[in-house]
Amino acid sequence: MSTSFIPARRFGRATLWFLAPLLLLLAGPLFALAFGKASLQGDWRTATHRAAGLAPDPATHPEPVVQVYASRAFAWRGAFADHTWVAVKPADADHYTRYEVIGWYGGGARPVVSVSSQRAPDAEWFGAPPRLVRDLRGSEAQAVLAKLDAAVAAYPYPTTYRVWPGPNSNTFIAYLGRSIPELRLVMPSTAVGKDYVPLAQIVGPPPSHTGIAISLFGLVGITAAWDEGLELNVLGLVTGIDLRHPGLKLPGIGRVPGDG
Repeated sequence: MSTSFIPARRFGRATLWFLAPLLLLLAGPLFALAFGKASLQGDWRTATHRAAGLAPDPATHPEPVVQVYASRAFAWRGAFADHTWVAVKPADADHYTRYEVIGWYGGGARPVVSVSSQRAPDAEWFGAPPRLVRDLRGSEAQAVLAKLDAAVAAYPYPTTYRVWPGPNSNTFIAYLGRSIPELRLVMPSTAVGKDYVPLAQIVGPPPSHTGIAISLFGLVGITAAWDEGLELNVLGLVTGIDLRHPGLKLPGIGRVPGDG
């Protein structure tokens, strides 16, 4: 047999070793598309932004409220990622204020951080229903509110937005979690961009402050924490296992069972 086939065979094996993990990472996003968790279709101009009824009515809930929400990102991005935001209501306030990063607000050094009371706290994100990620009331919410404005003002990327690997909307909310330990936030595993941190912070706490996270610009990293469990990040896609509340975390799918 000619030895000319040996390099080709080795090349084929090397390609297989490269493609197999990549296909496994993409299996979840493809599943999300196939089963309607995300869609390649959609018109942002006609997408709905209806309130989901998850936020307490200020008229009947005078106590402070802090809530973190997640919805599937718009169109094909939803196969890979969520969009996250924070909605808050101080004691006796008659409305909520919503904090989030919105990419198309940027350009020309314009800020991408939105602080608004115009959108419902639990509104759909361009037709995608919201999920409640964190819900704090009373003194727990007040402890977060006391630090929130300073944390928002200190966000290091106020005019920068990149869909991948970050900084993006999930980078912002994860940053608030790292800046405010009282929030004890566990970001959804499908919040691509949550692990984007400056090089000087390659090792540090995850948003929950219950363990340790190592991340290189959100492209590759590992998290080991009591609340997050064990997460492996490859190219922003997270695979993991949660031992505290037994479940798996899969790219594009999220937490199984449940979502988180």
